[in-house]
Amino acid sequence: MSKTWRPATQLVHGGTLRSQYGETSEAIYLTQGFVYETSEAAEARFKGETEGFIYARYGSPTNDMFEKRMCMLEGAEDARATASGMAAVTAAILCQLKSGDHIVAARALFGSCRWVVETLAPKYGIDCTLIDGRDLANWEKAITPKTKVFFLESPTNPTLEVIDIAGVAKLANQIGAKVVVDNVFATPLFQKPLELGAHIVVYSATKHIDGQGRCLGGVVLSDKEWIDENLHDYFRHTGPAMSPFNAWTLLKGIETLPLRVRQQTENAAKIADFLAEQGKVAKVIYPGRKDHPQADIIAKQMTGGSTLVAFEMKGGKDAAFALQNALEIIKISNNLGDSKSLITHPATTTHKNLTEEARVELGISPGTVRLSAGIEDTDDLIEDFAKALAKVSA
Repeated sequence: MSKTWRPATQLVHGGTLRSQYGETSEAIYLTQGFVYETSEAAEARFKGETEGFIYARYGSPTNDMFEKRMCMLEGAEDARATASGMAAVTAAILCQLKSGDHIVAARALFGSCRWVVETLAPKYGIDCTLIDGRDLANWEKAITPKTKVFFLESPTNPTLEVIDIAGVAKLANQIGAKVVVDNVFATPLFQKPLELGAHIVVYSATKHIDGQGRCLGGVVLSDKEWIDENLHDYFRHTGPAMSPFNAWTLLKGIETLPLRVRQQTENAAKIADFLAEQGKVAKVIYPGRKDHPQADIIAKQMTGGSTLVAFEMKGGKDAAFALQNALEIIKISNNLGDSKSLITHPATTTHKNLTEEARVELGISPGTVRLSAGIEDTDDLIEDFAKALAKVSA
């Protein structure tokens, strides 16, 4: 496989393994285990003296193809596919920490991500400091002699804040800490955290990588040394492995990732501009607009906008609900990255478990709405919003 291939080619052909039958579509290896020709061959496999698969919890040919394809796209040396995005996040953080260690995390995180660092990790003696990640000075101030991990999303869920990944990585390198980036909202097409200095990248493959609402999945990507020393044994012994069927589904989904994301981003940008002109909308946040608060950082580290739009209705929760309920094409769902346009009210769904104070800190008001643009006709989506807004009381 050529390293000079561009993403659209990598995502169709990268990492493909073919059996003796020469199948066109990747095969699904629905097997728990593997057999060996001799006892000596089994011993050599378990010693690591020969290459091959041992048990589906450790890896399988189908999972291996998905991991290799993601590595080509991300520019990573190695990867492990997990059963869900949250399995990827949890593994990436906990596999490298022990009691007494310290995490610095941007406070603008998906609800479950925040629970992992704020609630779960302390149960095992791992301290966490949550900060406003937009200001590099806050990262520096939060560092202690025991800081081992910096964790962030960029753009963030749901308010699309953007964090200076290169700046955070520079601080981490000064103290020997590792930067873990959840890159879901940017997709690997628009942002390359490893190239910006991050050490580990995680994805919920459930989102754009599948992109069609079919299955759960996640992936952790890094250099081979870090995975061998930290993630390998954690992964083998705690069992967050992706099923081969889901790996195959994601392989088929990833083939069309550039086509889908291109259309989703085009739709999102046009909808953001439309919403910004509506009197019932208080504000719009979109990484492709010049009025984004971190537009200068976006210009440095992202090559595209986003498939997501955040906006705030002037009438608060009542107006947000009225808008969502009046939409016809765009469906109410807590998912994102789907071929179908989806809309979410974070305060009552994805970020419901945060305190009201925490939501205010993150800029999630009762009127905040998150749109995940799909691949439908742009004009149909804008007309859907226009009709729905007309039904919202001023």
